This record gives sequence, structure tokens and C-alpha cells, in this order.
Amino acid sequence: MIWRWVADKSEMNAYWVLFLVLMAVWMLLGWIVQMYRPYKEIRFWRAWLAIVLDAGILIGLCWWLLPQTPFNLSPKVAMWTIMIVGGMETFIALMEHYWKYATNMTVPVMEIEHRPDAFAARPDSPRSVKSMRSIRQSVLSVTTEEDYRMLLEKAHLDSRQTKAVCDRSRFAFLQIPDYQYQTIVDLTLLNDAKGINRRFCIINQKLPDEGRYVCCYRPQEYIKQKILKKYPWGLNWIIYCLYFWHKRVVPRLLLTSRLYYDLTKGRKRMLSKTEVLGRLYYCGFEVDEIVPMGHIEYVFAHRKSQPYPQEQIKVYGPLIKLPRVCENKEIKYFYKFRTMHPYAEYIQKYVFDARGGMDIADKSNDDWRITTWGKFMRKYWLDELPMVLNWFKRDVKLVGVRPISRTMFETYPEWLQDKRTKAKPGLIPPFYIDHPNTFEELFASEDKYLTEYLAHPVRTDIKYFFLTMKSILTRKTHSA
Repeated sequence: MIWRWVADKSEMNAYWVLFLVLMAVWMLLGWIVQMYRPYKEIRFWRAWLAIVLDAGILIGLCWWLLPQTPFNLSPKVAMWTIMIVGGMETFIALMEHYWKYATNMTVPVMEIEHRPDAFAARPDSPRSVKSMRSIRQSVLSVTTEEDYRMLLEKAHLDSRQTKAVCDRSRFAFLQIPDYQYQTIVDLTLLNDAKGINRRFCIINQKLPDEGRYVCCYRPQEYIKQKILKKYPWGLNWIIYCLYFWHKRVVPRLLLTSRLYYDLTKGRKRMLSKTEVLGRLYYCGFEVDEIVPMGHIEYVFAHRKSQPYPQEQIKVYGPLIKLPRVCENKEIKYFYKFRTMHPYAEYIQKYVFDARGGMDIADKSNDDWRITTWGKFMRKYWLDELPMVLNWFKRDVKLVGVRPISRTMFETYPEWLQDKRTKAKPGLIPPFYIDHPNTFEELFASEDKYLTEYLAHPVRTDIKYFFLTMKSILTRKTHSA
């Protein structure tokens, strides 16, 4: 309707020459007012003012010149054309500058310096009554009497070798002298702490060898149950899904992560048990005990080693790349859809030990690292679909032993490790046929396949392919 209203003087095809002239003048004026400077060198408001200036000059020229031409062209057509193009230019400039903002993470990578062996310098002597009174008041200002008594017993708050800190900022820990305290108690909820990994790494460097660290957080499961109980059924799940999207998904996306943390300052984030424990192991700690206290869980850990080399931005999106031991012990990265909570890969041994050993029969049943949607995806092999990309890259063949992590690889006997790395791994593993329930049975299944494959590669893979398809269709084998 707008075009009909403003173009009643002439037909639209009469405006093509005008449109071409406007485009040429638009680009010329844009160059003069520096509208086309690289977006990395100019702020958005300056780019927007240049667009407005360019559009204003063009609209003024059209309203002044077009009535004086013999072509009977409407200035309103030119005005709407310029305004539409200006709006498009504004949108493009906004997207360019937002991309620069979202991807420009200025936090430098934390350098982990190697340190010598160290022991606690302070003597293990009791604190004075006055000192304990002050500590008790400080602890009770952020937690309960019950929590204080638990920490007094398990973290030895009454010892001069214990230091209690409550500060959102990690910089408070920088003031602690190196190797002075055997135990550091962090009373700030990790849900509200800034830079959790850097916080852990700083504490790792401050503690002596085998020094203890106590931290606390509010589990994601508690928040979930609170929302589900508070609202009527149906509405509660809608609210929880929206809350989960806001607190867990948005902070993980490349284009929204920085904006989320700039707005929230990292407060009230959702943390799963897997993520908290995984971050501790990633930063060189080993978990000793988890003590639930109401809606808070306290994690008792000790310094085990230097932190892993820290990444500037550790992103856990829906598609991940996992390092796997392949042919000739070469490490290659395999694509999968993420089915576990962030940092799950760092607590694999912890989970196996907590379960009394590794169980390959169906690890998805009691592995709390796996998310709810992860169990569904694993059941129907949806998580392994991206491995087709590795097949196209020839990292794997169709049938073969499964590519495994270095942690899992080291649990294999040495003779099977050598045999395993003589063949390329595959998408369809041989244990789908044998259904082993123990690791000894798994080793025997893979040994049997590898012996046949190394002797007759093509014939063995064809045989195992059809046997696997039969097993899947008749026994409903699913991904573990």
C-alpha cells in the first residue's frame, strides 16, 4: 500500500534509473562520511550516525531536486527507498558490532607456573578463644549454626593451619601467603563466584602439597525440585525449561555468553554436581568427600597436582570434539553430541571408583554425569551421529573397536593396547555381538575380533557387520 500511495505519479519501472543514481550517491556519501570503515575500528553509535547523516543528505537532495526534474518522479518513493536501505544498513552494522562484542573475550589465558614441593609453614596449634569467636561470627553471617559445627569438625576451623574466606572475587585469595595454610575454606557459593576455574587455580597454587580445600555450591537438582514443587504440574515444567534455557543454555552459546555474564555478573548460575567436581579435577584437586547440608553441598578436596593447561574459553556446546586413542596410538578428535554435564570427562575415574569399579553392561543407568536428554540420545545412538564426519575424514572405518579416551585406554592390559592400535577404530564395535558384562569379557571380545581382522580384514568386517545388524534387530542392542 505504501508503494501505491507514493508512486501514483509514475509507474514503478520508471524509477530504476533513480534507484541506480541513489545507490551510487549513497556509496559516495558513505565513503565521505566514513560509513564504511571496518567495524573493528569504529563504535556502533558512530557507524549509526554516519548512516543517519548519509540518509539525511540523500533525502534532502531528493526533496529539493526531484520536483524540479521533468520526469515527474515522487520524492516519497526516494525517501522510503533511502529509509529502508538505511534500516538495513543499521541492522547489518548492529550485527557486526554485536559479533565483535560477543567474540572479543579479553580475559587472557592463565599461565600455570611449575612449583616445587611445598609443605604448610604454619604450626598446627589451636586458635585462641577470641579468634574462634570472631571466626564463628564471620561464618554465621553467611551460613547456619549447623554448617558451622560441621566445618568445625571436618575442616578444623579451630586450627591455625585453616583459613576461612568469604569473597565473590578471586582476588581475595591472591592475598593469602603461599603454603601457609594446610586448609582453605571457601564460604562463597560457587553459584555466585566470579571466574571459578581461576579461583580454583589460585587456591591450588596457594596450598601446600596435599593441602585441603573446602568449597560449597547449590546443586542444580535442588533448584529443579524447588521449581517443580512450587508451581502446578504442567506449568512447573514450562517454567523450569525456560529457567534452564536462561541459566544453562544461554551462558554456553557463543553469541550470548558474554552478554549473559555482563548482565548477571556471574551470579545465581546453575551448577551441576558433575560440573563442580569436574572443575576441581580440571584444576588439580581430588575430591575426598561431599557433605550435603540442606540446599547446600560442601565439597572436601585436596591438592593432587598442577592444574591442566587452562583454556581461555572452555565452551561446552551441543557438538563436542573428544580426544581418542586411535591407530598407532595417534590422538584424533571425534565429534559427538554432548550427553553429559560440562567437565564430565575429568571425573571418569572418580565415578568408576564411587561405583565400585567400571561397569560396561549399561553405564547409562547409574552414571549421574549423563543428562536426562543424554540418556534418550544414547539409547537411540543419536549422540554418535556426528561421528559420520570422522568416517568421511577416514579417521574410522565402518566396523572396528570403538575409539576410546586415554583414561579408558590405560585400563586395558598392555598386550591388548598394542593389538588395539594396529587397527583403525570403527563406528560399529564388535561387542554389540558378544554383549560382555565385565571388562574381562570385553577384552576377550575385542581380542577375538582383532585376531580375525589382522588375519583377514575385509572378510572379518563383512562378517561382523551382518552379525551386528542381526544383534541390533533381534536383541535391541543400544548404545552404552
